[in-house]
Amino acid sequence: MLDQLQSLSNTIRQKREALGLNQREFAEFLGMGPSGERTISGWERGEHRPSSSKAELIQSLDVNIPFRDNRRNQTFRFIDLFAGIGGIRLPFQETGGKCVFTSEWDKFSKKTYASNFGELPDGDITTIPASDIPEHDVLLAGFPCQAFSQAGLKQGFNDTRGTMFFEIQRILAAHRPKAFLLENVKQLKGHDCGRTLQTILSTLRGETVPEIPSDIPMSEEARRGLGTKLDYHVDFRVLKANNFGVPQKRERIYIIGFDRGLVPDVDVGAIFDELEQMQSETRLGDVLESNTDVDPKYTISDRLLAGHERRLKEHKAKGNGFGFSLFNTDSPYCNTISARYYKDGSEILIDQTGLGRNPRKLTPRECARIQGFPEEFNVGAVSDAQAYRQFGNSVSVPVIRAIANLMLPHLAEVTATKNGRSSDCG
Repeated sequence: MLDQLQSLSNTIRQKREALGLNQREFAEFLGMGPSGERTISGWERGEHRPSSSKAELIQSLDVNIPFRDNRRNQTFRFIDLFAGIGGIRLPFQETGGKCVFTSEWDKFSKKTYASNFGELPDGDITTIPASDIPEHDVLLAGFPCQAFSQAGLKQGFNDTRGTMFFEIQRILAAHRPKAFLLENVKQLKGHDCGRTLQTILSTLRGETVPEIPSDIPMSEEARRGLGTKLDYHVDFRVLKANNFGVPQKRERIYIIGFDRGLVPDVDVGAIFDELEQMQSETRLGDVLESNTDVDPKYTISDRLLAGHERRLKEHKAKGNGFGFSLFNTDSPYCNTISARYYKDGSEILIDQTGLGRNPRKLTPRECARIQGFPEEFNVGAVSDAQAYRQFGNSVSVPVIRAIANLMLPHLAEVTATKNGRSSDCG
């Protein structure tokens, strides 16, 4: 019995260390409560054992971390805010960057992130002082988009999620990184007749200091930082994912900025002009699994299909274009996958008439491919429902890769950052 307990204790410690997590992080990874760190410590010392279900979970953990970054001598340092599952991080890590800080509040996204990068992100950015964030050359942020999205209430800065931009602003003001990349839904461009985007751009360029009503919720540090002027070359553009090799009609707004003092001659508009010239031909079948190989659980029920067809007829009778969308292998691309995809799959259903079956939903792996994630990316750390949410909220990786490759030469222009600190992470 003692030998079995010692063996289990060793397994728990080995799994935790292989994942690259400390005891507190491992407890959070396993979904344990406030006393989780103490419990993990007791398990590893052999003082007591986990429940059989928890032990099975730990023993089944995949400790192959596909994107762990053990390199030395990275060329620049970056932070990954509102990180989701790391879609923005991947290309910047590929181009030689070292991620020195990550923030993400969703516990399921944090689990997927840790399973792929061997790092558990810090939590709610509003509770993290800028002084606790390491110095960095590039700030990356796919800041919350629901406040500006077509599917949401479009409340903008009146929505708590809309004020997350000012958390970015306070960190930029405190650290003055060489550059940044922000991503959001295309609806940000037209929100409040363009005034919301203009406030963001003016703030980043240092043209104006925004006047934000006192009842708009944000952290105290963010409110204090509203009076700090920034000074960045800034431009934006809406880019389409299907022009970058992924079969998905996904349009997002991207905002790029470079510090005027450190990178004085950059033309951000020219970067976007080059990005807009990129074109590609795509075919949905290139990323789909064969219908014969897909688990039948992804085929929608007769009841769900009948509901989709009924709502489609109702919408057509009203003269609008809403309703479920059916695609096949020859479709050039599919609709935008959204965070609500887990509910009924209505925006992207795959035709299976050749097999005499109802349409099916995408598999999580297909969702990953549609977003351009590498095949090695671990999609199985969470349930299918959570995976759908995560890929719907994530970014199109090839778009970010193209942006990173065009930003990199300008980052390399400055061989030493402020205060003489070398960009070499050593």
